[in-house]
Amino acid sequence: MPKRVLQGTVVSDKNNQTVVVKVERQVMHQLYKKYIGQSKKYHAHDEKNQFKEGDVVRIQECKPFSKLKRWEVIYDVA
Repeated sequence: MPKRVLQGTVVSDKNNQTVVVKVERQVMHQLYKKYIGQSKKYHAHDEKNQFKEGDVVRIQECKPFSKLKRWEVIYDVA
């Protein structure tokens, strides 16, 4: 089964080898048929602590590293 890949912005890099990535997406409202912005934060594994706040990155599903970390950073988009 292929692993999911998401793109988002790093909002926190305070933890060691961990970044918090905010992924935003547009969803159509069922009744009003207008697009609404939704966002969710994911904890992702950053092996070398190379990504900083504001970086646009791609994250991929992986094995659990800890209680909250089930994603890992693939690379920097920009």
